[in-house]
Amino acid sequence: MRIMGIDPGIAIVGFGFIDKEGSRLVPVQYGCIQTEAHTDNAVRLQMVYDATVQLLDKYKPDAVAIEKLFFNRNVTTAFTVGQARGVLMLAAVQKGIAIAEYTPLQVKQSVVGYGKAEKKQVQEMVRMLLHLSAAPKPDDVADALAIAICHAHASTLQQKMNEVTKR
Repeated sequence: MRIMGIDPGIAIVGFGFIDKEGSRLVPVQYGCIQTEAHTDNAVRLQMVYDATVQLLDKYKPDAVAIEKLFFNRNVTTAFTVGQARGVLMLAAVQKGIAIAEYTPLQVKQSVVGYGKAEKKQVQEMVRMLLHLSAAPKPDDVADALAIAICHAHASTLQQKMNEVTKR
């Protein structure tokens, strides 16, 4: 199963593709989509959408896992991130790819085992779980891989639950 993890944003969208091969998680490709500040938001959203469609066409994931929107103070940032999430999800839906959404708490719990883990802990666990020589940079990329790992773990659990209910 190939999973694309996405950490949504308007300036930087982190993405990571992993393959789940039995209990092994294998990194396929990861990086970020960046848009320039001072560019019209509609143009930035088009850039994010177009780049995402290209990635989906190239790596052909079976599932897309995306972080649920969470914001504390800055409502303006929340709106633009929400718009970016929308175009990211639209790209996946148009390709017929299943979408799963996870909160930051769920991702940290799944990857680190502690829902209030620090960013550095998440980055280090991503590095270890994917057998990378260094933690991916920028942080958005490590977060995207963590979201993909979270989905890999969740899909394993769902698969086992389905097997039990079929008995």
